Amino acid sequence: MTMHPFAYLRAALLVALGAMQLAIGADAAARTMVYISNADSRDIHVLEMNEQDGSSTLVEKIAVTGMVMPMAVSPDRKHLYASLRSEPYSVSTFAIGRRGRLTLMETVPLADNMANLDTDHSGRFLLAASYSGNKISVNAVRPQGTVDPKPLAVLPTGKNAHAIHADPSNRFVFVTNLGDDQILQYRFDPVTGKLTPNSPAAVATNKGAGPRHLVFHPNRRLVFSTNELDGTVNTYRLDDAAGTLTLVGSTSVMPPGFNGGAPATADLHLSPDGKFLYTSERTSNTLAAFAVRADTGKLTLIAHYPTEQQPRAFNIDPSGRYLLAVGQMSGRLSSYGIDRSTGTLRKLSDQAVGSNPNWVEIVALPD
Repeated sequence: MTMHPFAYLRAALLVALGAMQLAIGADAAARTMVYISNADSRDIHVLEMNEQDGSSTLVEKIAVTGMVMPMAVSPDRKHLYASLRSEPYSVSTFAIGRRGRLTLMETVPLADNMANLDTDHSGRFLLAASYSGNKISVNAVRPQGTVDPKPLAVLPTGKNAHAIHADPSNRFVFVTNLGDDQILQYRFDPVTGKLTPNSPAAVATNKGAGPRHLVFHPNRRLVFSTNELDGTVNTYRLDDAAGTLTLVGSTSVMPPGFNGGAPATADLHLSPDGKFLYTSERTSNTLAAFAVRADTGKLTLIAHYPTEQQPRAFNIDPSGRYLLAVGQMSGRLSSYGIDRSTGTLRKLSDQAVGSNPNWVEIVALPD
């Protein structure tokens, strides 16, 4: 049977349209942006990551008015919040543009020198923890994404509040207190932003451990926390109904036989599927990789990897294929490929960034 010429044309147009849609879909999923805060050069480097090889290309450098350190991205990925830790202590809100570039919207005061920022999961509240001020704060986020300068709450904590995060249900908030060796537990009202001490109000770590950062497993039943001063990571069972933590175990992150100085464990991140946990350690300049048993929380060491000098921060891209680590002393960024079946790391490349890089955010954006 002979096809009518118009039928040929229609078929060709449908094929072309399908190819165009596939191309658009692939492009939409491919734009991954990397934001690095550099405290001493007082800027934020904006890079675009190549999903094919994990390398990053500098897009722009954004100058800021203070010593920029912790950052947080809004849940809708439309805003970046950056804490300025030199006086006047403040937070800058940046709009994340369609192609990942940053536009400063507003800089407003914060209650103190904030070592950690995060939003709740609705994006309506900015949570902040002050290491030197021994306090936490809650500020409303306005509908346009900027932070209301008048805090809803400023609460005293134990010594050296270091990190603050809402749990996945957005009903509880946890705060590490490095100096008092405890993690504070709060009930959180996601409508008003009010924090109320839970019962019990805290869970203790070993004396001298120094809890620093924490991360929630995607199964919502496990929490992991680095301990800066004794070189360990703790595993906790999370009671999703009560919003409380129970210690399951503690695992060393130090390379075997290392005796080069006191531990200074820093960051930690889970692969998106929760199969692997990675930590950074600043004295040995290493990354440790662990396999995670999702049912028990047991950590099994995979390997230690040398990395940038004084690796205060690193992060994993949303696809789970790459890990990017920065060195405060080296001023460089190293990219590693993650074997998604074994969790092993393979260094791919490195490049210069700013002076004293200390925070990494990686965001997947639609094109």
